Amino acid sequence: MIRSMTGFSSVGRETGSETVHVTVKSVNHRFLDIALKVPSACAGLEARIKAAVQQRLTRGRVEIMLGVQVTTPVEREIVVDEALLDRVVQAFEPARSRGIVAGTLTVSDVLRIPQAFEIRTRTEEKAGAAVPESLAALVDVAMDDALTALVAMRQTEGGFLDADLNARLLTISGFVDTLEFESRAGQTELEVRLRERLNELPADIRGDQDAIARELVRFVSRSDIDEEVVRMRAHIQHWRTLATSDEPCGRKLDFLIQEMNREINTMGSKVESARATEVVINAKAELERIREQVQNVE
Repeated sequence: MIRSMTGFSSVGRETGSETVHVTVKSVNHRFLDIALKVPSACAGLEARIKAAVQQRLTRGRVEIMLGVQVTTPVEREIVVDEALLDRVVQAFEPARSRGIVAGTLTVSDVLRIPQAFEIRTRTEEKAGAAVPESLAALVDVAMDDALTALVAMRQTEGGFLDADLNARLLTISGFVDTLEFESRAGQTELEVRLRERLNELPADIRGDQDAIARELVRFVSRSDIDEEVVRMRAHIQHWRTLATSDEPCGRKLDFLIQEMNREINTMGSKVESARATEVVINAKAELERIREQVQNVE
């Protein structure tokens, strides 16, 4: 399948007090290279995020940014200074023994004592605390949606690439047909020219006509490109098979381009005509354009 390596997606998901935002960007790369930027509190999720990417993508530089926001009720705690209360009780003990003060301290009494108690917010965090399962599940959902959107964008762009590559492949196929025609025409012309030259020789030095005919055929066959034409058309057919399969094919198409270029070079060295030389130059230029496009195929 022709699928681009370039894409972008941004997805936000929330439930209850948890909010997750995922941004994914991908560009060309020979292999699958994943770069993560996640909050320190979610560092434990990096392995599962990478695994999710590896299940959906095979090539490209993939940059992922994860944002997490958790809104929880404020936890407060009451801290009583028991040492201070003990000192207050001891301070009033002489007055109690003299009958000036009676009874014990009540809650109302404690509330009126300055600095006897404090209400404060819990702010300390447990180091290395595990990511809550509800948050991890929400991250999974957001990642899956972001990767789905990214793959859809890469497939859409891949459709445009496929159309362009098919048009260029048809051009290459036309070049191959022209080279095949030029090769056969050139062989016929060469054979006619050589026979005319041989017929111009004096009869006493022409030698064995059968041997000369065999050598003539052998010499003319050196410019035959039938094998190269067959291989070239096989490469083109293989290309179309790969492009319509479900598997990523970027690396295989890159290899096919190298093989096609080799066949075109061989044809250029065999076919002797000014038009064939021009066709070979144009074919190599078109193959280079295809190669550049294939660098963006997953």
